[in-house]
Amino acid sequence: GAIGQGPHTQNGAVPGEQVKKDENSRRGNWGNQIEFVLTSVGYAVGLGNVWRFPYLCYRNGGGAFMFPYFIMLVFCGIPLFFLELSFGQFTSLGCLGVWKVSPMFKGVGYGMMVVSTYIGIYYNVVICIAIYYFFMSMTNLLPWTYCNNPWNTPDCSGVVGTAHTNATLANVSAALSAVTNMANRTKRTSPSEEYWRNYVLNVSDGIGNFGEVRLPILGCLAISWVVVFLCLIRGVKSSGKVVYFTATFPYVVLTILFVRGITLEGAISGIKYYLTPQWQKILDAKVWGDAASQIFYSLGCAWGGLITMASYNKFHNNCFRDSIIISVTNCATSVYAGFVIFSILGFMAHHLGVDVSQVADHGPGLAFVAYPEALTLLPISPLWSLLFFFMLILLGLGTQFCLLETLVTAIVDEIGTDWIIRRKTFITLGVAIVGFLLGVPLTTRAGIYWLLLMDNYAASFSLVIISCIMCICIMYVYGHRNYFKDVEMMLGFPPPAFFRICWRFISPLIISFILIFTVIQYKPITYNDYVFPDWSLVIGFCMALSSVVCIPIYSIFKILTSKGSTFSERLKNALRPDPDWGPALPEHRLGRYASPGPEGMDMRPTTGELEEGREAEKEHKDEMGSNGSTLKPTPTA
Repeated sequence: GAIGQGPHTQNGAVPGEQVKKDENSRRGNWGNQIEFVLTSVGYAVGLGNVWRFPYLCYRNGGGAFMFPYFIMLVFCGIPLFFLELSFGQFTSLGCLGVWKVSPMFKGVGYGMMVVSTYIGIYYNVVICIAIYYFFMSMTNLLPWTYCNNPWNTPDCSGVVGTAHTNATLANVSAALSAVTNMANRTKRTSPSEEYWRNYVLNVSDGIGNFGEVRLPILGCLAISWVVVFLCLIRGVKSSGKVVYFTATFPYVVLTILFVRGITLEGAISGIKYYLTPQWQKILDAKVWGDAASQIFYSLGCAWGGLITMASYNKFHNNCFRDSIIISVTNCATSVYAGFVIFSILGFMAHHLGVDVSQVADHGPGLAFVAYPEALTLLPISPLWSLLFFFMLILLGLGTQFCLLETLVTAIVDEIGTDWIIRRKTFITLGVAIVGFLLGVPLTTRAGIYWLLLMDNYAASFSLVIISCIMCICIMYVYGHRNYFKDVEMMLGFPPPAFFRICWRFISPLIISFILIFTVIQYKPITYNDYVFPDWSLVIGFCMALSSVVCIPIYSIFKILTSKGSTFSERLKNALRPDPDWGPALPEHRLGRYASPGPEGMDMRPTTGELEEGREAEKEHKDEMGSNGSTLKPTPTA
């Protein structure tokens, strides 16, 4: 077919130029493999690596947390990552289209879209706060350095010595705070915390009290969405170029901050706290649950983004290699960021004369309270602050690109007409505008409560359920043998035995355990001393269930609308792969996909048929002279 002619037609291209046509000319492909890997690293390495992972270590027994974390990575994270990449790459479709594999399960795709929508809404709010801090760092003196501002309370006591300009006032306030501290050791609040709470967020007294919109934050939210839209204006073609910078520069900043951090006094005690295992915590199911959900959360499994990014790969790309590179890079970044954060926390604890466990704030507070405060102690502190928040912005954007692209690709693939493919930019714009409007309530004075609620519920146990159902569908409904053959046809080798065992048994088991433990160990969320009211927790659960409930609803709909006179016939038809399930391009539809019409496409062939298909495929590969990642014997340089 004409669609498949792309790679063969343009052999006269100048070497090194991007003239070579996309393999999939209709949907487009990545400019090259590095773009895909960098985008996926940018997607997986996000704010969670900097403020969620160190905080989870901190809460779950330091080094003891690493043990369940790495076990979850090996038996659950990497296998699921590979599963999603191979799934998206095989069909060249986004998180809705891939469910042609078993149409009854398409609700899983809708669930992924719902999760990506929630995450996309609140993630951009966190990015916009980083943008706000970035702008506020463009000054000679960081505004959260001293306690003599209108928003400070008498409890405030700074880490930095008194300001020379206002020495008397500062001395009085220092004396006052010293007295207060004597009276109540735990009352001490830092200027950075008061700046964050009383000035930036101006937090209201509860989740129901919205108060006014914080206009500076709203402005930064608009900037954030505009940047995301501009980077995605040509889909993966434009975002693939941007990631060369957004995915690599954070490592430069992390390294600079790491070198600066470990040279500080007390840094060693922080790093010790980070690495010293509190082994008794290993028996706590919550620690395992946290480790697993962090792997999920940070690798981006079950969000739909991995399937979407991989769908723009060339058909024979080695996504097995990619999945290992990306997963390991992601986890190494988390551990590395932990060193950076904890060296600073140790320094703070040393300075304040308290234990490391008393320094950090919850979640985002780590990035917006503890770290900014430490930065005030460094020479040329505004420079470090600019670097740090610039890094946070880039980390956030890398993930945000993929979240938006996931939603846009799902919509475009679903409608699937040439008309909509040509107008993809407008869809991107529409999704960005809706995302911005839905984020507005999070810029009010109650925004932080809603942000924490979404972070804890919208993307927690629902991801676990979605992943579990995805494994069951691919391995047991579609059939593991069929899937292993699909992967072999695509990569030129079958998935390694370890992954086959994980996909079929270990990963679904681990996921089910996580789910059970999460339910047993459930505790309502709190923010500092604030306890969330019951009605807000109900909303949180509704968010969590809204993505899961797509699955049964769509299944029922599909069974009711399938062909067949009896229930069992309808069920069979709803579970059977769609006639156009398989590789997107005609030249890749070999073996059992090469059958002429939908009639021959019964995807439950006998073993004999499968063997014949394999033989035919092998012969074809031998003719093509390769079994690796390039099946085209084109004379390009």
